[in-house]
Amino acid sequence: MAVVIGFAALIWALDLNLGKAVQMTRFLATMRYVETQYVEEVDTAKLMDGAITGMVKSLGDPYSLYLSPEMYQKLKNHANAQFGGIGVVMGFEDGVNILSVMPGTPGEAAGLKVGDKILAVDGIPTEELGREEVALHIRGEVGTAVTLTIRRAGEEAKDYVITREYIHVRTAAGQMLPQDIGYIRITSFAENTAEEFRETYETLTASGMKGMVLDLRANPGGYITSCVDIAKWLVPKGVIVSVVQRDGTRQEYDSTLTAPFGPIVVLIDNNSASASEILAGALQDTGAATLVGETSYGKGSVQMVMPIPGEDDAVKLTVAKYYTPKGRSINGTGVEPDVPVAQEEGATEDAALKKALEILGEKLKAASTPAS
Repeated sequence: MAVVIGFAALIWALDLNLGKAVQMTRFLATMRYVETQYVEEVDTAKLMDGAITGMVKSLGDPYSLYLSPEMYQKLKNHANAQFGGIGVVMGFEDGVNILSVMPGTPGEAAGLKVGDKILAVDGIPTEELGREEVALHIRGEVGTAVTLTIRRAGEEAKDYVITREYIHVRTAAGQMLPQDIGYIRITSFAENTAEEFRETYETLTASGMKGMVLDLRANPGGYITSCVDIAKWLVPKGVIVSVVQRDGTRQEYDSTLTAPFGPIVVLIDNNSASASEILAGALQDTGAATLVGETSYGKGSVQMVMPIPGEDDAVKLTVAKYYTPKGRSINGTGVEPDVPVAQEEGATEDAALKKALEILGEKLKAASTPAS
Protein backbone atom coordinates (compact mmCIF):
# COMPACT_ATOMS: atom_id res chain seq x y z
CA MET A 1 0.00 0.00 0.00
CA ALA A 2 2.83 2.38 0.93
CA VAL A 3 4.48 1.78 -2.45
CA VAL A 4 1.25 2.54 -4.30
CA ILE A 5 0.69 5.71 -2.29
CA GLY A 6 4.30 6.78 -2.86
CA PHE A 7 4.07 6.25 -6.60
CA ALA A 8 0.77 8.10 -6.75
CA ALA A 9 2.38 11.00 -4.90
CA LEU A 10 5.22 11.02 -7.45
CA ILE A 11 2.75 11.14 -10.33
CA TRP A 12 0.97 14.06 -8.69
CA ALA A 13 4.18 15.96 -7.93
CA LEU A 14 5.46 15.61 -11.50
CA ASP A 15 2.06 16.44 -13.01
CA LEU A 16 2.03 13.19 -14.99
CA ASN A 17 -0.91 11.90 -16.99
CA LEU A 18 -1.43 8.16 -17.43
CA GLY A 19 0.77 7.96 -20.54
CA LYS A 20 3.64 9.80 -18.87
CA ALA A 21 3.25 7.69 -15.74
CA VAL A 22 3.64 4.52 -17.83
CA GLN A 23 6.82 5.91 -19.40
CA MET A 24 8.19 6.87 -15.98
CA THR A 25 7.49 3.32 -14.80
CA ARG A 26 9.47 1.95 -17.75
CA PHE A 27 12.40 4.20 -16.87
CA LEU A 28 12.42 3.34 -13.18
CA ALA A 29 12.08 -0.38 -13.91
CA THR A 30 15.00 -0.32 -16.35
CA MET A 31 17.14 1.59 -13.89
CA ARG A 32 16.31 -0.96 -11.18
CA TYR A 33 17.16 -3.87 -13.50
CA VAL A 34 20.56 -2.37 -14.27
CA GLU A 35 21.31 -1.62 -10.63
CA THR A 36 20.42 -5.09 -9.39
CA GLN A 37 21.15 -7.42 -12.29
CA TYR A 38 24.17 -6.01 -14.16
CA VAL A 39 27.22 -8.23 -13.75
CA GLU A 40 29.20 -5.48 -11.96
CA GLU A 41 28.30 -2.77 -9.48
CA VAL A 42 27.13 0.42 -11.11
CA ASP A 43 27.41 4.08 -10.21
CA THR A 44 23.88 5.46 -9.94
CA ALA A 45 25.07 9.02 -10.67
CA LYS A 46 26.66 7.84 -13.94
CA LEU A 47 23.45 6.06 -14.87
CA MET A 48 21.51 9.28 -14.40
CA ASP A 49 24.08 11.33 -16.36
CA GLY A 50 23.72 8.87 -19.23
CA ALA A 51 19.94 8.94 -19.03
CA ILE A 52 19.83 12.74 -19.11
CA THR A 53 22.33 12.86 -21.98
CA GLY A 54 20.24 10.41 -23.98
CA MET A 55 17.04 12.29 -23.19
CA VAL A 56 18.39 15.57 -24.52
CA LYS A 57 20.02 13.97 -27.58
CA SER A 58 16.72 12.30 -28.49
CA LEU A 59 15.35 15.78 -29.26
CA GLY A 60 17.47 15.80 -32.42
CA ASP A 61 18.49 19.40 -31.71
CA PRO A 62 22.24 20.06 -32.06
CA TYR A 63 22.03 23.06 -29.72
CA SER A 64 20.40 21.27 -26.77
CA LEU A 65 22.81 19.27 -24.63
CA TYR A 66 23.53 17.96 -21.16
CA LEU A 67 26.34 19.85 -19.40
CA SER A 68 28.37 17.83 -16.92
CA PRO A 69 29.75 19.82 -13.95
CA GLU A 70 33.04 20.26 -15.81
CA MET A 71 31.39 21.40 -19.05
CA TYR A 72 28.97 23.66 -17.16
CA GLN A 73 31.89 25.44 -15.45
CA LYS A 74 33.68 25.82 -18.78
CA LEU A 75 30.56 27.37 -20.29
CA LYS A 76 30.32 29.89 -17.45
CA ASN A 77 33.99 30.76 -17.81
CA HIS A 78 33.57 31.26 -21.56
CA ALA A 79 30.58 33.53 -21.03
CA ASN A 80 32.85 35.81 -19.02
CA ALA A 81 35.48 35.68 -21.82
CA GLN A 82 37.94 34.26 -19.28
CA PHE A 83 39.05 30.67 -19.57
CA GLY A 84 41.92 28.27 -19.95
CA GLY A 85 42.36 27.61 -23.63
CA ILE A 86 44.80 27.43 -26.53
CA GLY A 87 43.93 30.59 -28.47
CA VAL A 88 42.38 29.48 -31.76
CA VAL A 89 39.23 30.49 -33.63
CA MET A 90 37.40 27.56 -35.23
CA GLY A 91 35.03 27.21 -38.14
CA PHE A 92 32.61 24.34 -38.69
CA GLU A 93 32.14 24.18 -42.43
CA ASP A 94 33.07 20.67 -43.63
CA GLY A 95 34.43 19.56 -40.27
CA VAL A 96 36.26 21.57 -37.60
CA ASN A 97 38.83 23.92 -39.09
CA ILE A 98 41.18 26.48 -37.56
CA LEU A 99 40.32 29.93 -38.95
CA SER A 100 42.89 31.93 -36.98
CA VAL A 101 45.54 31.47 -34.31
CA MET A 102 45.91 34.25 -31.73
CA PRO A 103 49.45 35.61 -31.33
CA GLY A 104 51.28 34.69 -28.15
CA THR A 105 48.98 31.79 -27.27
CA PRO A 106 49.64 28.06 -26.70
CA GLY A 107 48.16 27.28 -30.11
CA GLU A 108 50.75 29.45 -31.84
CA ALA A 109 53.57 28.01 -29.71
CA ALA A 110 52.47 24.46 -30.61
CA GLY A 111 52.67 25.26 -34.33
CA LEU A 112 48.98 25.20 -35.20
CA LYS A 113 48.19 26.93 -38.49
CA VAL A 114 45.20 28.43 -40.27
CA GLY A 115 43.53 25.71 -42.32
CA ASP A 116 44.41 22.86 -39.96
CA LYS A 117 41.52 20.42 -39.51
CA ILE A 118 40.82 19.17 -35.98
CA LEU A 119 39.91 15.50 -36.22
CA ALA A 120 39.69 14.66 -32.50
CA VAL A 121 39.98 16.20 -29.04
CA ASP A 122 41.54 13.95 -26.40
CA GLY A 123 40.76 11.00 -28.63
CA ILE A 124 37.10 11.90 -29.14
CA PRO A 125 36.33 12.34 -32.86
CA THR A 126 34.98 15.83 -33.50
CA GLU A 127 32.33 14.36 -35.78
CA GLU A 128 30.73 12.88 -32.63
CA LEU A 129 30.57 16.28 -30.93
CA GLY A 130 28.47 19.36 -31.48
CA ARG A 131 30.26 22.62 -32.31
CA GLU A 132 29.93 23.92 -28.76
CA GLU A 133 31.01 20.60 -27.28
CA VAL A 134 34.22 20.78 -29.32
CA ALA A 135 34.99 24.21 -27.88
CA LEU A 136 34.15 23.16 -24.32
CA HIS A 137 36.37 20.07 -24.58
CA ILE A 138 39.30 22.15 -25.81
CA ARG A 139 38.93 24.66 -22.99
CA GLY A 140 39.72 23.67 -19.45
CA GLU A 141 41.71 24.40 -16.33
CA VAL A 142 44.85 26.48 -16.79
CA GLY A 143 47.96 24.29 -16.70
CA THR A 144 46.21 21.15 -17.92
CA ALA A 145 46.89 19.61 -21.32
CA VAL A 146 44.61 18.85 -24.25
CA THR A 147 45.51 16.59 -27.17
CA LEU A 148 44.34 17.65 -30.62
CA THR A 149 44.55 15.32 -33.58
CA ILE A 150 45.33 17.59 -36.51
CA ARG A 151 45.36 16.93 -40.23
CA ARG A 152 47.20 19.46 -42.33
CA ALA A 153 46.85 19.60 -46.12
CA GLY A 154 49.25 17.18 -47.74
CA GLU A 155 50.31 15.63 -44.44
CA GLU A 156 49.26 12.70 -42.29
CA ALA A 157 47.26 13.26 -39.10
CA LYS A 158 49.37 14.19 -36.08
CA ASP A 159 48.69 14.63 -32.36
CA TYR A 160 49.51 17.96 -30.72
CA VAL A 161 49.67 18.03 -26.91
CA ILE A 162 48.99 21.63 -25.84
CA THR A 163 49.00 23.05 -22.31
CA ARG A 164 46.12 25.41 -21.67
CA GLU A 165 46.83 28.95 -20.53
CA TYR A 166 44.67 31.74 -19.23
CA ILE A 167 43.06 33.43 -22.23
CA HIS A 168 41.36 36.78 -21.90
CA VAL A 169 39.66 37.58 -25.16
CA ARG A 170 38.74 41.12 -26.09
CA THR A 171 35.68 40.42 -28.18
CA ALA A 172 35.31 43.83 -29.87
CA ALA A 173 38.17 45.90 -31.26
CA GLY A 174 38.81 48.16 -34.21
CA GLN A 175 41.00 50.53 -36.15
CA MET A 176 40.76 53.40 -38.60
CA LEU A 177 41.30 52.53 -42.27
CA PRO A 178 41.94 54.92 -45.19
CA GLN A 179 39.14 57.30 -46.26
CA ASP A 180 38.09 57.65 -42.58
CA ILE A 181 36.50 54.21 -42.64
CA GLY A 182 36.33 52.54 -39.26
CA TYR A 183 36.77 48.79 -38.97
CA ILE A 184 35.25 46.98 -35.97
CA ARG A 185 35.62 43.23 -35.46
CA ILE A 186 33.31 41.39 -33.04
CA THR A 187 34.49 37.82 -32.36
CA SER A 188 31.63 36.80 -30.04
CA PHE A 189 28.94 38.29 -27.82
CA ALA A 190 30.18 37.85 -24.25
CA GLU A 191 29.23 39.82 -21.13
CA ASN A 192 31.69 42.65 -21.84
CA THR A 193 31.25 42.84 -25.61
CA ALA A 194 28.75 45.72 -25.67
CA GLU A 195 31.00 47.89 -23.50
CA GLU A 196 34.04 47.03 -25.62
CA PHE A 197 32.06 47.90 -28.75
CA ARG A 198 30.94 51.23 -27.24
CA GLU A 199 34.53 52.16 -26.37
CA THR A 200 35.74 51.27 -29.88
CA TYR A 201 32.83 52.99 -31.60
CA GLU A 202 33.22 56.22 -29.62
CA THR A 203 37.00 56.28 -30.18
CA LEU A 204 36.60 55.88 -33.94
CA THR A 205 33.77 58.42 -34.07
CA ALA A 206 35.89 60.96 -32.20
CA SER A 207 38.66 60.33 -34.74
CA GLY A 208 36.35 61.28 -37.61
CA MET A 209 34.91 57.93 -38.74
CA LYS A 210 32.63 58.50 -41.75
CA GLY A 211 31.87 54.90 -42.74
CA MET A 212 32.06 51.58 -40.92
CA VAL A 213 32.95 47.98 -41.67
CA LEU A 214 31.44 45.67 -39.05
CA ASP A 215 33.14 42.28 -39.27
CA LEU A 216 31.02 39.39 -37.90
CA ARG A 217 32.80 36.59 -39.74
CA ALA A 218 33.44 33.41 -37.71
CA ASN A 219 31.39 34.92 -34.87
CA PRO A 220 29.54 32.00 -33.20
CA GLY A 221 27.14 34.21 -31.24
CA GLY A 222 26.65 34.46 -27.48
CA TYR A 223 24.42 36.55 -25.24
CA ILE A 224 21.39 38.02 -27.01
CA THR A 225 21.46 40.90 -24.50
CA SER A 226 24.97 41.89 -25.63
CA CYS A 227 23.85 41.70 -29.25
CA VAL A 228 20.81 43.90 -28.58
CA ASP A 229 22.86 46.47 -26.66
CA ILE A 230 25.18 46.82 -29.66
CA ALA A 231 22.24 46.92 -32.08
CA LYS A 232 20.85 49.93 -30.21
CA TRP A 233 23.87 51.90 -31.43
CA LEU A 234 23.34 50.94 -35.09
CA VAL A 235 19.76 49.81 -35.87
CA PRO A 236 17.16 52.53 -36.55
CA LYS A 237 14.22 53.01 -34.18
CA GLY A 238 11.95 49.98 -34.14
CA VAL A 239 12.16 46.22 -33.62
CA ILE A 240 15.62 44.66 -33.49
CA VAL A 241 14.54 41.04 -32.98
CA SER A 242 11.49 39.08 -31.82
CA VAL A 243 11.89 35.99 -29.65
CA VAL A 244 8.93 33.57 -29.84
CA GLN A 245 8.40 30.66 -27.43
CA ARG A 246 6.47 27.44 -28.16
CA ASP A 247 3.24 28.81 -26.63
CA GLY A 248 3.38 31.83 -28.93
CA THR A 249 4.63 34.23 -26.28
CA ARG A 250 6.55 36.96 -28.06
CA GLN A 251 9.22 39.23 -26.63
CA GLU A 252 10.43 42.11 -28.75
CA TYR A 253 13.71 43.95 -28.33
CA ASP A 254 13.54 47.51 -29.67
CA SER A 255 15.90 50.28 -30.68
CA THR A 256 15.19 53.95 -29.94
CA LEU A 257 17.92 55.24 -32.26
CA THR A 258 16.62 58.23 -34.22
CA ALA A 259 19.83 59.16 -36.03
CA PRO A 260 21.57 55.96 -37.20
CA PHE A 261 25.23 56.02 -38.18
CA GLY A 262 25.93 55.39 -41.81
CA PRO A 263 27.01 54.06 -44.16
CA ILE A 264 27.76 50.57 -42.78
CA VAL A 265 28.89 47.37 -44.46
CA VAL A 266 28.61 44.12 -42.48
CA LEU A 267 30.87 41.15 -43.28
CA ILE A 268 29.39 37.68 -42.70
CA ASP A 269 30.36 34.15 -43.62
CA ASN A 270 29.07 30.61 -43.10
CA ASN A 271 30.49 30.60 -39.57
CA SER A 272 28.55 33.69 -38.50
CA ALA A 273 25.86 32.27 -36.22
CA SER A 274 23.16 33.03 -33.68
CA ALA A 275 23.55 36.51 -32.17
CA SER A 276 25.75 37.64 -35.07
CA GLU A 277 22.90 36.68 -37.42
CA ILE A 278 20.44 38.64 -35.27
CA LEU A 279 22.55 41.79 -35.62
CA ALA A 280 23.24 41.27 -39.33
CA GLY A 281 19.59 40.47 -40.05
CA ALA A 282 18.35 43.56 -38.19
CA LEU A 283 20.77 45.85 -40.04
CA GLN A 284 19.77 44.29 -43.36
CA ASP A 285 16.00 44.40 -42.77
CA THR A 286 16.06 48.04 -41.68
CA GLY A 287 18.28 49.12 -44.56
CA ALA A 288 20.93 50.36 -42.15
CA ALA A 289 23.73 48.31 -43.71
CA THR A 290 24.84 46.38 -46.77
CA LEU A 291 25.80 42.75 -46.08
CA VAL A 292 28.85 41.37 -47.90
CA GLY A 293 30.31 37.85 -47.90
CA GLU A 294 28.71 34.43 -47.63
CA THR A 295 25.37 33.11 -46.35
CA SER A 296 25.51 32.80 -42.57
CA TYR A 297 25.26 29.59 -40.56
CA GLY A 298 21.49 29.56 -39.95
CA LYS A 299 21.06 29.23 -36.18
CA GLY A 300 17.77 30.93 -35.46
CA SER A 301 17.04 29.50 -32.03
CA VAL A 302 17.53 30.64 -28.46
CA GLN A 303 18.96 28.43 -25.71
CA MET A 304 18.59 28.65 -21.95
CA VAL A 305 20.94 27.01 -19.46
CA MET A 306 18.96 25.37 -16.66
CA PRO A 307 20.86 24.12 -13.59
CA ILE A 308 19.78 20.65 -12.44
CA PRO A 309 18.80 20.59 -8.73
CA GLY A 310 21.11 18.74 -6.41
CA GLU A 311 24.27 18.79 -8.54
CA ASP A 312 26.57 21.25 -10.32
CA ASP A 313 25.41 20.18 -13.78
CA ALA A 314 22.88 21.71 -16.14
CA VAL A 315 20.89 21.28 -19.33
CA LYS A 316 21.23 23.69 -22.22
CA LEU A 317 17.86 23.65 -23.95
CA THR A 318 16.38 25.38 -26.99
CA VAL A 319 13.41 27.36 -25.66
CA ALA A 320 12.50 29.80 -28.43
CA LYS A 321 13.09 30.92 -32.01
CA TYR A 322 13.98 34.42 -33.11
CA TYR A 323 12.74 36.48 -36.04
CA THR A 324 14.23 39.50 -37.79
CA PRO A 325 12.38 42.86 -37.95
CA LYS A 326 10.64 41.73 -41.16
CA GLY A 327 9.54 38.48 -39.54
CA ARG A 328 12.14 36.24 -41.16
CA SER A 329 13.21 33.03 -39.48
CA ILE A 330 16.71 32.17 -40.62
CA ASN A 331 16.88 28.86 -38.75
CA GLY A 332 18.46 26.34 -41.10
CA THR A 333 18.74 28.83 -43.97
CA GLY A 334 20.92 31.69 -42.72
CA VAL A 335 21.13 35.36 -43.69
CA GLU A 336 22.00 35.90 -47.33
CA PRO A 337 24.43 38.73 -48.14
CA ASP A 338 23.35 41.60 -50.37
CA VAL A 339 26.68 41.26 -52.19
CA PRO A 340 27.95 37.66 -52.29
CA VAL A 341 31.74 37.38 -52.07
CA ALA A 342 33.54 34.08 -51.57
CA GLN A 343 37.13 33.93 -50.39
CA GLU A 344 39.19 31.93 -52.85
CA GLU A 345 41.31 29.20 -51.28
CA GLY A 346 44.92 30.28 -50.98
CA ALA A 347 44.14 33.95 -51.71
CA THR A 348 46.34 36.42 -49.83
CA GLU A 349 43.89 39.31 -50.20
CA ASP A 350 40.71 39.61 -48.12
CA ALA A 351 38.16 39.72 -50.96
CA ALA A 352 35.14 40.53 -48.78
CA LEU A 353 36.89 43.39 -46.98
CA LYS A 354 38.11 44.77 -50.31
CA LYS A 355 34.55 44.77 -51.65
CA ALA A 356 33.26 46.38 -48.43
CA LEU A 357 35.77 49.23 -48.80
CA GLU A 358 34.77 49.70 -52.43
CA ILE A 359 31.08 49.94 -51.49
CA LEU A 360 31.77 52.38 -48.66
CA GLY A 361 34.01 54.48 -50.89
CA GLU A 362 31.21 54.80 -53.43
CA LYS A 363 28.63 55.64 -50.76
CA LEU A 364 30.86 58.28 -49.16
CA LYS A 365 31.62 59.79 -52.56
CA ALA A 366 27.91 59.94 -53.42
CA ALA A 367 27.12 61.54 -50.06
CA SER A 368 29.73 64.28 -50.59
CA THR A 369 28.63 65.08 -54.15
CA PRO A 370 26.23 68.08 -54.22
CA ALA A 371 22.85 67.39 -55.77
CA SER A 372 22.37 69.08 -59.16
